[in-house]
Amino acid sequence: MVGCNKFKDINISPAQLTSASTKALLTNSLQQIPILTMGNDAAGRLGALYVQHISEGPYPASSLYSDRNLNFAAWYIGPLYNLQTIINYNNDGRVEAENNGSKDNQIAVARILKAYYYLLMTDKWGDIPYSEALQGNGAFSPVYDKQQDIYTDLFKELTEAVAQIKENEVGVVGDVLLNGDMAAWKRFANTQRMIMALRLSKADPAKGKTEYAAAIAAGVISSNTQNISYKFLAGDPNNYNPWYNNYTVSLRNDYAISKTVTDYMQPKNDPRLPVYGEVLSGSVVGLTYGRNQAVNLPAAYSRIGSYFRGAGSSMPIFNYAQVLFTQAEAAKIGYTAGGDAEAAIKYLDAIKTSWEQHGVYSATPYAAYTALPDVLYSPADGLKKIITEKWVHGYLNSWEVWNDWRRTGFPVLTPAVDATDARGIPVRLGYPANENALNGEHYKAAVTNLGGQDDNYAKMWWLK
Repeated sequence: MVGCNKFKDINISPAQLTSASTKALLTNSLQQIPILTMGNDAAGRLGALYVQHISEGPYPASSLYSDRNLNFAAWYIGPLYNLQTIINYNNDGRVEAENNGSKDNQIAVARILKAYYYLLMTDKWGDIPYSEALQGNGAFSPVYDKQQDIYTDLFKELTEAVAQIKENEVGVVGDVLLNGDMAAWKRFANTQRMIMALRLSKADPAKGKTEYAAAIAAGVISSNTQNISYKFLAGDPNNYNPWYNNYTVSLRNDYAISKTVTDYMQPKNDPRLPVYGEVLSGSVVGLTYGRNQAVNLPAAYSRIGSYFRGAGSSMPIFNYAQVLFTQAEAAKIGYTAGGDAEAAIKYLDAIKTSWEQHGVYSATPYAAYTALPDVLYSPADGLKKIITEKWVHGYLNSWEVWNDWRRTGFPVLTPAVDATDARGIPVRLGYPANENALNGEHYKAAVTNLGGQDDNYAKMWWLK
């Protein structure tokens, strides 16, 4: 009976991991970006439906605003917890952090990515668990921080993380996004900070202007060669582009380019249109948005273009044209001193850069396009034209376009004809349906801060 005391180990699997290397945690955190922002289901593509980049074919539902309350648990237990673990392991001197980049660089990248994920979340839901999140059993029921406080801390995190980066030290390992390029990580953080600053144009323009100037001075993306995109792998079924999974692997053909997009681009002979949508008998055929009518797509309506739906097609995150459109808006609204003169220059450069990014630029068609009445910049409707052209450029980078639409009201979009809610296009996502049971006290406080109702039409703090 000498060995009986070993029975306590019988249910412990010798193959179970108790920890992971920080490079593995970083890779996994980065691989969640397309899963959580694009997804393989309709809910993951709500942004593209809300801003009418795409329309639903055989299964109309989400474009009719039927989705109400979406879960955010996967964000917390997945990439955010991984990134916090990277920080903890480095601060504790754990062996799992060794040889995966310098301590400062690992922590800085984790902080930048945490800020990126939290920004995506708070811009979808509003107030969310933040200061007490990611503590495990230290806080089973975390408070919901106010969105304004989250923004304030995210600005701080991005600023400090950029300062923490040491370009002369070993870059991060496991970086499937920027390959350990620490200068690129600085541009990632500064570009995000610049974009965030424009969100404050109504709620806190003074702070927005300050943060914008600081981000520009710190160094944002300044050419198409510095664009940041998530690269899928055509030879790896575990890392296919989600659009490819939908169309080619699952053979679902759920989505077509929206007629809203084609109606804007086609009359202008925009050369990006055959890149954005499938060419059928010489033209791109958009599907009417927001009808409760099942439609079969193949050969009848243009699916998303092969540029975006190939197995290895990249997903845009931040790019130079986006930066130029943001700078054009900043000049137009007074964040910079250049006014309409600067706004017009940045606006035209943004369109040109977008055409170059999509491989369709030619001087003569570009000159004709930018001279069209609907495109030609004018002070009277400058903001409308900037944001509308930014909507065109931001095709399928749709959550960010949704943010612009909510802030400015542009482009002018007609809600779904057969919408399930007469209030129109949603302006936020509802909290997870089980939050009242899991974290009732703090959930109720967050709903009170929304105005008393957890619905899809309560405004973000930066809209108030």
